[in-house]
Amino acid sequence: MSAASLPEKSGPGCVRYERDGGLAFVTLDHPGRMNAITVAMWRQLAQTFAVLSADLSLRCVIVAGAGGNFAAGADIREFPHERRDLTAVQNYHRNTLAPALKAIADCPHPVVASIEGVCVGGGLEIASQCDLRIAATSARFGVPINRLGFPMAPDEMRGLLTLAGRALTLELLLEGRIIDAAEAFSKGLLTRVVADAELAEETRKCASRILRGAPLAARINKRTLRRLESGQPLEEKEYPGFFAYADSHDHQEGVRAFLAGEEPTFSGD
Repeated sequence: MSAASLPEKSGPGCVRYERDGGLAFVTLDHPGRMNAITVAMWRQLAQTFAVLSADLSLRCVIVAGAGGNFAAGADIREFPHERRDLTAVQNYHRNTLAPALKAIADCPHPVVASIEGVCVGGGLEIASQCDLRIAATSARFGVPINRLGFPMAPDEMRGLLTLAGRALTLELLLEGRIIDAAEAFSKGLLTRVVADAELAEETRKCASRILRGAPLAARINKRTLRRLESGQPLEEKEYPGFFAYADSHDHQEGVRAFLAGEEPTFSGD
């Protein structure tokens, strides 16, 4: 397994990532702060996903938090400086948080959130941009920013609204209530919930299933889903792009291996 880090570690928190073959691990790490996300960490997150997205040898990304928590939102200690007036507030949300969330959403590879402990505010916004969310039973979710006196920014609300729908988004924002994993799952926020002790193993099993599949198909599925979510009718000229896999190695190999009763070897081409 190889480890890497990105620049701009001006404070105690950082975003780390490691590679294990076709699998990447992205870790939110801010000791003593339940991984509260600093400005530097938001920027590192955007940089990390830009690097991972450009690497077509990659097949899956797991996002997790260090030390027993996913993330306790943005680091409020920075607010007096980073969000001191109207100009600063807009810059913080549009030029710091939004690019990080967009980088996750735009990642062509499957992204799995492995969630334990606290997953609130910005942490929930990050998880909402992932493709799959596996949570430990004791995990907790919410956006209690109504008690901080400000609403959720549009670019941040988009991911939660797309995932959770209008009813749950308004419930979380208006009440500021923290919900447990069972309720989050019942309301469609999570892919599945497992016992705390099984979270790491279940996340790896999920990633293993993704790794066994064709990476080209996974990338096309993500692109197709995002296009369909726009709500705009497909144009005839778009269809060839969705079927461009027809002559690919992965498609030919998948059919060949199935007919031969063998395990396919996918290359991503």
